[in-house]
Amino acid sequence: MSSLPETEILPVLQWEEGDAVRSMRWQSESGVNPPRRVVIADDTMSADAAFRLASEGTGLLWRGDYQNARQLLQAMVRRIERKPRKTADAPRDAFNLHRQAQSQRARTLGMLLMEVSADYTLALRRAPDIRQACNEAYGAGSTPFVVSLREILGLIGAHEWRKTGVEIASLGTKIHPYYGVFSPVRGEYLQLVADAPLPARSLAFDIGTGTGVIAALLAQRGVEQVVATDLDTRAISCARDNLSRLDLRDRVEVIQADLFPPGKAPLIVCNPPWIPARPGSAIEHAIYDPDSRMLCGFLQGLKAHLAPQGEGWLILSDLAEHLQLRTREELLQMIEAAGLSVIARLDTRPVHARASDASDALHAARSREVTSLWRLAVA
Repeated sequence: MSSLPETEILPVLQWEEGDAVRSMRWQSESGVNPPRRVVIADDTMSADAAFRLASEGTGLLWRGDYQNARQLLQAMVRRIERKPRKTADAPRDAFNLHRQAQSQRARTLGMLLMEVSADYTLALRRAPDIRQACNEAYGAGSTPFVVSLREILGLIGAHEWRKTGVEIASLGTKIHPYYGVFSPVRGEYLQLVADAPLPARSLAFDIGTGTGVIAALLAQRGVEQVVATDLDTRAISCARDNLSRLDLRDRVEVIQADLFPPGKAPLIVCNPPWIPARPGSAIEHAIYDPDSRMLCGFLQGLKAHLAPQGEGWLILSDLAEHLQLRTREELLQMIEAAGLSVIARLDTRPVHARASDASDALHAARSREVTSLWRLAVA
């Protein structure tokens, strides 16, 4: 019996291999439970058999060639895409069906599993070196574990993004996102921050800073001191690293806080998750905000933290309105109930590929999406 408190007991995957019963720590960034049934899979397993087993919730612990496992995963993706997609007329129903399909897809594709050693190596033919990617995402290794191939590919992709960076037109330079920290790939909302008239240049708060991109943009615009907050430890490290790369650490302080730092500021900026729904993984917290918790928290706390004649900038897409998840009237009521008024609103349309992709399940809503910067003041 483990002496660890129940809250610290790590999930374990158990399987039979040869004549032995084996077990190993289970790793899942999205927090899914380990599969109850596991079979050993290798290069002899057909894509049809793998897809059938994975669809039933059976884990496939891979013992073959790594590159063949990647090809098998792609074959499973193709089988998912061949299935007819359920449709709905009402936007809210279409969104719920889309989320259900995403969840089922993630569960099925997450059944192709890899064993990783304590030093983050893969004992498979043609396996890549994932040690640096794992160290960046998980920290120093201590025990071997089993993880999905999908998560490994995510680690590798995040490592490449972190290494090469993402070009930010509004900054004129790159931001380097960390694993688990949402990448600022949608530049239109950053341009709103770059264009909005500053109420003051002495101090600003950036609430939920993520990569630190908005804090950097405010400092670049001439704000003398910026305090950026986030709850997530990866985001804190990521923001500090990016601000160091941009030589802005003397003007931007990054602290771990739930929304607001102590004190008041003449400018407080927040870009909360845009869709009031439950996230399915850690990184989705940047997109989905259950019951609009962060949005409500920002609005309700803004009045107490704004300096006299100060402004709060709320950066928010209206996609939730087109999905019938929140109405414009509800948003305006939230603003009014918080003792705030709208000074002005700057609007822009998204330019990302999904906005014009007619095959996207949510195309009807995405094609009408507008992102706004709401300039708010104490009423």
